[in-house]
Amino acid sequence: MSDELCLSVDLGTGGLKVGLVKLDGEVVAYELHHVATAFSSDGAATQDADQWWTIIGDATRRLLALPGVTKDRVRAVAVTGQYGSTVPVDTNGLPTGLCRTWQDTRGKPFSHQAVGGHVQGFNGRKLLEFVRKTGGAPAPTGGDPVGQILYLMNREPDVVSRTRWFMEPVDYLTMRFTGEASATHASMFASWLIDIRDLSHYDYDASLVAMVGIDRTRLPPLVPIGSIVGIVTPAVATSLELSDDTVVITGLLDLHAAALGSGATKLHDTHLALSTTSWIGCPVAKKKSDISHAILTAPGLTNDSYLVFNQQDTGAKALEWLRQVLAGAGASLDYDEMTELASKSAPGAHGIIFTPWLAGQISPSMDSRVRGGFTNLSIASTTADLIRAVMEGVAANSAWLLGHVEKFARQSLSPIHLIGGGAQSTLWCQIYADTLDREVIQVAEPMVVQLRGAALMASVSLGRHRLDELSAILPPGKVFKPESQLRDLYHGRTELIPQLFRRDRSWSRKI
Repeated sequence: MSDELCLSVDLGTGGLKVGLVKLDGEVVAYELHHVATAFSSDGAATQDADQWWTIIGDATRRLLALPGVTKDRVRAVAVTGQYGSTVPVDTNGLPTGLCRTWQDTRGKPFSHQAVGGHVQGFNGRKLLEFVRKTGGAPAPTGGDPVGQILYLMNREPDVVSRTRWFMEPVDYLTMRFTGEASATHASMFASWLIDIRDLSHYDYDASLVAMVGIDRTRLPPLVPIGSIVGIVTPAVATSLELSDDTVVITGLLDLHAAALGSGATKLHDTHLALSTTSWIGCPVAKKKSDISHAILTAPGLTNDSYLVFNQQDTGAKALEWLRQVLAGAGASLDYDEMTELASKSAPGAHGIIFTPWLAGQISPSMDSRVRGGFTNLSIASTTADLIRAVMEGVAANSAWLLGHVEKFARQSLSPIHLIGGGAQSTLWCQIYADTLDREVIQVAEPMVVQLRGAALMASVSLGRHRLDELSAILPPGKVFKPESQLRDLYHGRTELIPQLFRRDRSWSRKI
């Protein structure tokens, strides 16, 4: 087993990772490639799904050419990544059009017609039925599979005429490997078309499908999460230089791969993603919803469990944004230089507060139009202060969310396993420990947690490991403890965040 590998694919919104991971979670090698999103003024946000496949093929061939790697060692393929997006495909699994990402809102008029009304933008009766069965509901803004599919049906009938399946990206890529259409309760969670109260029932809810007016026969068949979909097709085996008996497991959402890769797989074990976006997740025993704070439960790591689901649209992306702003002023800093500079600024960033709502906010208070910025700038403010303020502001926003997640889970959640690109910074990890007032564990190799998590699910699928023993086989992370002398400072900042949210929301609407 120590020699067996999984070809893991992690399709993020902004980047695609392809890696070889041992079935005990050790990442042997990986590549990271940029993925472009095309935006337009009408609300379009699309990606080329064929380009993903080209990147995967080229990267796989290079990885398999590394010294000591042979195709016989690769026993499985597992795909994880973005969701709430739609790829239209034909009977062979080939795209018939572009991927409509979760940022695409062109379906808004059709979603509003299907579920819109006067109860926080929803038809009250329909909202009640959706929430009772799924925990959430299609967004009247159109930014989910219902809106994307309705847009295609109403505006691009030529694409629909060539389409056999409307698929989530992870399920589309799984089909490219196997030729078999499949999905899970988890991968199709954001479609809001499955009654998740009974995870043993593998079908879409007829009433919900009829309510939005989507053709049920175009939705991929549901199978258990972590099950083996099939083996790679002969054409794929030849093209990617894989063994023809390599198995492929079901697609995983990045939420699930993050829980697996961080080792936070037991009841109430908690991970926090500091990636492009940010969220706080943990396994729980029952389906539950807190609609007012956009905290729900998604189908979990097994077919009888759930994962806490929420979303803050801007996480470590805020630091990338600031880097681009500074580069425009002539300061070409890499991320290590930025965090080193931030360490020169005192905790509290000399009074500057950054609110990270650069792309709106979902949890714990939803407003797609709210925008963030800096508060309390002075003529004495430095670049170091700005960088530290961004890091502290993102952490304070997470602390605001954590308070509501702990109420949702009905218990204090500690330690917090920190993952994602932002978690590579020890300074940011310490800021998180101080701001959350919780012990924080910097997960080993936090940048590739989802690659690791996908491979670990494949390991469970192949019977190499049990789900309940994954945390024990992963390397220990670095522990950060909150510094008591900073508790009052950061607690005060966290208390200010919801007040600033209300202020910024009001100004954003006026502007």
